[in-house]
Amino acid sequence: MTDNNYLTVLTRIAEALERQSPQKATSNDLDCADAFVWSPETARLEPIFKVSHLPLQMLQGIDLQKDILLKNTKQFADGFSANNALLWGARGTGKSSIVKAIHAELNKQTPKSLMLVEIHREDLETLPDLLKVLKTTERRCVLYCDDLSFDNGDASYKSLKAVLEGGIEGRPENVIFYATSNRRHLMPRDMIENERSTAIHASEAVEEKVSLSDRFGLWLGFHNMDQETYFAAIRGYVAEYGLNISEEDWKAEAIEWTVTRGGRSGRVAWQYIQDVAGRLGQKLV
Repeated sequence: MTDNNYLTVLTRIAEALERQSPQKATSNDLDCADAFVWSPETARLEPIFKVSHLPLQMLQGIDLQKDILLKNTKQFADGFSANNALLWGARGTGKSSIVKAIHAELNKQTPKSLMLVEIHREDLETLPDLLKVLKTTERRCVLYCDDLSFDNGDASYKSLKAVLEGGIEGRPENVIFYATSNRRHLMPRDMIENERSTAIHASEAVEEKVSLSDRFGLWLGFHNMDQETYFAAIRGYVAEYGLNISEEDWKAEAIEWTVTRGGRSGRVAWQYIQDVAGRLGQKLV
């Protein structure tokens, strides 16, 4: 191998290692936005300047959940104690929408009163690093994880468990944790049964995992809509966006839409509205 070829190989190796190594962390400006996404590779909170959300009043069929979570979040934003919240239930029933809507509503009432920080489920083991960043601000922060669940052999729940209650430091006073999940106990039934069947003391085997959900002070269940609530959601969207379609027409279409989607939910109603607006050539703004 010639010297030139040798240098070329070394250069390529160095460049490859540089690409694989974590980028240098940059300082976090936690006043530049009201919402952020955690990037553990750089220990950076990436600002989100426009959060995709629906107005709180447009979320139909979850009035009790809205009332409870809004009160809990409001007292936290005001500097008082509040509970971590687990929002569980069927897909498309408004779990993530309600978190973003309440965040927007409270900041509308009192600008800059509340931060929303999203951490991806696969990054939970970096929670201690994220909390070190959030400790540096006096702003109140809802730390949010969407679609949270754990499977066999997954030990990342331990990081979350320590943050919620069990750690020596605990979570900072300016941080509260909200999670959404399709599972009430954050783990599949077969995982629970497997732990019970193989353990010497069956009740103790699942205690550690199941107790994770017990560390959420609020459990809010979300369920599929009945037809009247489904219609109410669509009626609200049609009025809000001024869609040029008669109630007789959209009702017939909306029923047919549920057949193709296999059920009724807030997500199904919104997807139907997007289809209607597109066909009518109207923008949803």
